Amino acid sequence: MPALMDIVVGDLHFALRVWQAVDEYKTPAVLLHATGKTARDWDVIASGLCAERTVYAVDLRGHGASDWPGTYSLQLFAQDVIGILDQLDIGTVDLGGHSLGGLVACRVAAEPQGHVRKLVLEDIGFPHPRPPGLPDRPAGDLPFDWHMVEQVRPEIDDPDPGWADIVDRITAPTLLIGGGAASPVPQEHVAELADRLADAQLTTIAAGHLVHETVPDEYLRTLIAFLSE
Repeated sequence: MPALMDIVVGDLHFALRVWQAVDEYKTPAVLLHATGKTARDWDVIASGLCAERTVYAVDLRGHGASDWPGTYSLQLFAQDVIGILDQLDIGTVDLGGHSLGGLVACRVAAEPQGHVRKLVLEDIGFPHPRPPGLPDRPAGDLPFDWHMVEQVRPEIDDPDPGWADIVDRITAPTLLIGGGAASPVPQEHVAELADRLADAQLTTIAAGHLVHETVPDEYLRTLIAFLSE
């Protein structure tokens, strides 16, 4: 079972799940979840990955047990993660993100602090404008702040033109895992992101958007092989 950790960045509290590895000499991994998910979404992957390295899974702001401040953006998510890495003080990390978490991971990897050794992006493409559309709010209590969806979804539908510069500034070796034809993410955009990155490899696991959830064993084998290169 993971240990639970609380980290304060500025005036916000962030909840982390931590799987401590026996081998503390390998680069630790930090995992970022998708919109509406929480750090628990990584439990299966982290349980396998921690056999060789310590794993930290983060509840992003507005999700799970982290604070829900009511103000959200991709840049704020990234600043939070950089602050968490500063507080952890564990040196460079291997940073992975799925969907929203992947976009946040890109922004973190593009910053000059040099926190990221390797980057893993699960089923995200280079951002392109798309027809705006806010989904209906699910009924009942949610494990995330719906205001987060209302604020971040438009930012994803109409991306910042600065994304080209963000991607240009990413130098960490990067693995992109596309979900294939069953994914709602245009796979040509995943390939475009791979082409734009300085040092990237692209693999497809035809499992749809939720690759690590649908085929965890294959995802874990792919992830470990890349991190061990």
